[in-house]
Amino acid sequence: MVSLWGSKNGESNHDEDHDEEQNGEGSRPTSHPTRREPDERTQLLPPSRAGFLDPDDPAVSPYNLWSVRALRYFSILFLIITFLWWVLLLVSIFVSPPMLHTRGSGFFDFSFTTLTAGILLSGILFFSAPSRAMEVTSLIIGVFLIVDVIIITATARIRFEEGWVGIASVIWAALMAIYLVLVERVVAWGKKEEEERLTGRHETKRSLKEWLAVLSSTMIMIVMIAVVVLLTATLILRARDASLQPSGDRWYVDNDKYEVHVACMGSVTFNDAGERNPTVLIEAGEMPFEDTFDDWIYGAYQNGTIDRYCYWDRPGMAFSDNAPSPHSAGMSADALSEALAQAGEQGPWVLVSAGIGGIYSRIFSARHVGEISGIFLIDAMHEDLLYKIASPSRGFLLWARGVISPLGWDRLPAALFKGRTREDRVYGKSAYQGGKFIKQQLQESLVANSLTKSEVSQSRHIQSKDTPLVVVSSGISTRKDEEWAAKQEDLTKITDNLIGWETVNGAPHEVWRTFAGRTTLEAMLKQLIKA
Repeated sequence: MVSLWGSKNGESNHDEDHDEEQNGEGSRPTSHPTRREPDERTQLLPPSRAGFLDPDDPAVSPYNLWSVRALRYFSILFLIITFLWWVLLLVSIFVSPPMLHTRGSGFFDFSFTTLTAGILLSGILFFSAPSRAMEVTSLIIGVFLIVDVIIITATARIRFEEGWVGIASVIWAALMAIYLVLVERVVAWGKKEEEERLTGRHETKRSLKEWLAVLSSTMIMIVMIAVVVLLTATLILRARDASLQPSGDRWYVDNDKYEVHVACMGSVTFNDAGERNPTVLIEAGEMPFEDTFDDWIYGAYQNGTIDRYCYWDRPGMAFSDNAPSPHSAGMSADALSEALAQAGEQGPWVLVSAGIGGIYSRIFSARHVGEISGIFLIDAMHEDLLYKIASPSRGFLLWARGVISPLGWDRLPAALFKGRTREDRVYGKSAYQGGKFIKQQLQESLVANSLTKSEVSQSRHIQSKDTPLVVVSSGISTRKDEEWAAKQEDLTKITDNLIGWETVNGAPHEVWRTFAGRTTLEAMLKQLIKA
């Protein structure tokens, strides 16, 4: 009897001998393969997907399609282009290449390019794991970037400040965000096509590795959405601030590379001899003139102490554009000279300056020796102390603050919760948070102990020794810092015609903030003008 799983030994041997005799050869194997008899391991039913691959097989990949491979190569190419542009913008913050200077800070185009690089890098890292979340988040980013393009191009002031560099950067960012949406769709289509062709059906389940990739890409894109939302909100604030008009006029300087703001108050008067009375020319300190300096000067004008005064905003401050990098105090003095000439303003001048503004005024005085009637220094910085603002750590912190300034991490909360106005942001208490102001501080820091120090040292030798001089010092600053006190004394020797030196006790660095300081300043200014 034949067993269900095989034959008896005798029958098996007999069948084998019979097969061998029919082949006419002894033990020579047959040309056709021997069929294996069924046993307990034999599959009873044939495979239902014969000829198809397992979904986890590496051969099942969207990379099999040339269109998908081409998109990946394009993504890598776009990332390389973006990286090269990013490096160029980074360098331009410190040294402006020809045709790449922007009249704004340069931090916005750098931020948009960094965002673009992040979008492309995310798309490449998670290229083979397309997801609906990635597609939707990329589309959201693209929409916000298109809004940014509209804001920049529709607001004249922002358009002028950003220039073609900033506009090109934000348009490129928007295009890359939309491009990533296209990539996600094409890769998802290619993945589905290859799964149906090689496995017989579209695989709807994801492996753990794929889920982790989707989760990571989604989290990264959510962060980028937050970044682009902050960029858009800051642009809206800038558009709002651009509606604030300056009190004076803007004048193109340095071969029309940027504009500076110059304003004058009062009328030209003449003395009994028919000579023109001097105009007070003011150089603000660490903050814009319009912040608090304007108060006591306008008070002196109202009281009749002075007949006329002019002031300007240094490049990057208040209503003036940023200058190309590098930019020294001597370059600023030349820009002021050019702007005054275009405005039709002429001396004689009484130069009034505070803090670091004293450096700029002294250089201007040395370059206009015959037009200077007096120098008034208010707790001014000495050239030997420029190393304090030129430290590498300060420069790095200014650069870092500038890079994140387009996010408005401090300006937005101040506007929303502290009631900061556009005046505060342009020239007031929040002006230091703006990208233009930070760029100006960075430029000042980079050359303070080199170009600027050399220029002011030369000006000391050129300065006319007959020029009347007044020095007013802060009592708090001189008491806290012995070196500062010693240098204040040295400033009284930059000419041989010292009219007076006063130290106002209890007054801060901005001496005019106290009543005693204002009274002293006005009295000493009156004395200087008479001299």
